[in-house]
Amino acid sequence: MDQMGQTRETAYRNKRMETEEKMSKKILIVSTSPRKGSNSEALALAFADGAKEAGNEVDFISLRGKTVNFCRGCFVCQEKLRCVIRDDADEICQKALTANVLVFATPIYYYEMSGQLKTLLDRLNPLFPSDYAFQDIYLMTSAAEAEDSVPERAISGVEGWVECFERARLAGTVFMGGVTEA
Repeated sequence: MDQMGQTRETAYRNKRMETEEKMSKKILIVSTSPRKGSNSEALALAFADGAKEAGNEVDFISLRGKTVNFCRGCFVCQEKLRCVIRDDADEICQKALTANVLVFATPIYYYEMSGQLKTLLDRLNPLFPSDYAFQDIYLMTSAAEAEDSVPERAISGVEGWVECFERARLAGTVFMGGVTEA
C-alpha cells in the first residue's frame, strides 16, 4: 500500500474511532436486590456485560450493604440540588446526574418493585430541578410468578417517576418470570 493509501486508511480508522466515542454512553446500573447473586442482579450483570461489549462506560452499583434512608420530604434538595441526608443515596444521585442511561434492576415483591428501589427513587429527588444527562431509563425485573402481568405495578411506579423528568423516557423493560433459584 502506498503512502496515500495508508493516510486514507488512518483517517478512516480515526473517524470510525471518533464516531464510536460519540456513540458510547455513560450507563449507571443499580441492582436493588438485597440478595447477592439474585435473579434480578443476574439480569443487571448481563446488561452490564452487553453494554461494556458495545463500548459503553458502565458503572454498576448494588444497594446490598448500602445505607439508603427514607426521604424526609423537606424539599431542601429542590433548592440545593443535593439531599441533606448524607448516606449512600447521595453518591448514587451524583452518578445518576451525569449518566446518559439509567438501569434499575429489582425483584418483584408482592407484585411491586422492591422497597429498596422505591426508597432510592424517592431519594433521587435532587435530580428533578437539575440539568441531568439521562434520557433513557430501563427497568429489569424478576419474580417467581411467570404471568406477563406480574411486573405491571412496578413498571407503573417507575413510569410515574420517569414522567417527572421532561427529557427522559422509559426506554424498555425486561421481565424474567418463573424463576425461584438464583
